[in-house]
Amino acid sequence: MAEQILILDFGSQYTQLIARRVRELNVYCEIHPYNKIPTLSDDIKGIILSGSPCSVRDEGSPDLDFGRLRGEIPILGICYGAQLMAQKYGGNVAPSEIREYGRANLSHLDMHSELFKEMTHGSQVWMSHGDTIKELPKGFDIIAGTPSVRIAAYKVQGEQTYGIQFHPEVTHSAEGKNLLRNYVVHICGCSQDWTSDVFIDATIEELKKTIGDDKVVMGLSGGVDSSVAATLIDRAIGENLTCVFVDNGLLRKNEYEEVLISYKDMGLNVIGVDAKQKFYTALKDISDPEGKRKAIGRTFIEVFDEEAHKIEGVRWLGQGTIYPDVIESVSVNGPSATIKSHHNVGGLPEFMKLKVVEPLKTLFKDGVREVGRALEIPENIIGRHPFPGPGLAIRILGDITPEKVATLQEVDHIFIQGLRESGLYDQVWQAGAILLPIQSVGVMGDERTYERVVALRAVSSVDGMTADWVHLPYEFLGKISNDIINKIKGVNRVVYDISSKPPATIEWE
Repeated sequence: MAEQILILDFGSQYTQLIARRVRELNVYCEIHPYNKIPTLSDDIKGIILSGSPCSVRDEGSPDLDFGRLRGEIPILGICYGAQLMAQKYGGNVAPSEIREYGRANLSHLDMHSELFKEMTHGSQVWMSHGDTIKELPKGFDIIAGTPSVRIAAYKVQGEQTYGIQFHPEVTHSAEGKNLLRNYVVHICGCSQDWTSDVFIDATIEELKKTIGDDKVVMGLSGGVDSSVAATLIDRAIGENLTCVFVDNGLLRKNEYEEVLISYKDMGLNVIGVDAKQKFYTALKDISDPEGKRKAIGRTFIEVFDEEAHKIEGVRWLGQGTIYPDVIESVSVNGPSATIKSHHNVGGLPEFMKLKVVEPLKTLFKDGVREVGRALEIPENIIGRHPFPGPGLAIRILGDITPEKVATLQEVDHIFIQGLRESGLYDQVWQAGAILLPIQSVGVMGDERTYERVVALRAVSSVDGMTADWVHLPYEFLGKISNDIINKIKGVNRVVYDISSKPPATIEWE
């Protein structure tokens, strides 16, 4: 097992960002709930405690027994993690007299501390906390402060135990990456050897060992996740992998035919299955987003089960699950609420009798792309915008009908092709159109209309855990709006979504 940093999650919205920053240093890390700590081993080189939406002063707030951790392994507490350690050992945590949110500068900095090696006085950091540490326990030394926060960072005497009340993982902390590198590399002693090539070699070896001579059936979506996962499995077992690309009736315009051609060019053994009608039947009269996801998941399983029975000796189902899928699908005793279910997370029904293999389940989206490029997968697949597993079903608010799908496919096609032709596609992380369950008054010629409204969505992101809306040029949006309204019967209004994640999500459902 590779050396790693263990991140204990107290429910912060930034926990996944901590993991991404550590992995950017070519160091493997895992996120675990604060109340489900794995057995410590020599491979775990350090522990990072995340922030939390809770206050350490609240009854029932997340707690941790530091007895078996402190002094045994380096610890870095961030925000809530720092406050919890201070409070547990006799310090005083109280509500901030001035709420401490936003940019601040480290006016006091212990330059002899390993944590602040090569950092500068006045370094900008990002604060986000309603409580503050007023007094430290005995044996805890202040190593940084700001004009308004006397104790911005501390170190425990005789231990590699640190606490900071700011967030180094966010880009607003100008030297945050330096701080994390100091902790992970200099304090924890990690060797920074977790690269794409190492991941590929280790994963292929593990797949060979796990799967052996068994056969695998895998569903492909045309996206980067399933494409990279399939390529890894193919490198491990070759012709024993059969890929299934399902036309669920919820794909983009012409996507089924185009993706099949791309996969055959990559040398993958791919079977195309037209299952549109099965999915439309399963989705009939369902408007609830979770209901739609579950109906699609069940139907995928039925299709795969049917295809798997046609292949002798199939024992495994390959899936392109990635780390955010796992994180967003798991509720951790309160702090991390389930945001949405993912049809490729959570196992399979008993009747299917297939085991699941998920070679990408520890990677974020940016890591998947790096692996894909190392595998020399074509850039038109690697650079393709993410597309939700349930497809257009969660971009049609309300129930699903073939007519609604056809309308949205045309809208989406105009939008995406417009981005490509204008040279904007690669500046956007994900884009799409949403068919709203409302109609609006309009006028065409001398006639009053009462037709559909569509919303356009384009975001910038790295891994989908956070996202900002893209400031597309007004001229471009105006042209796309005119094209959609003039060319697509039944649509008379186009709006543009300017919400970021958080608080909104990228998809509307």
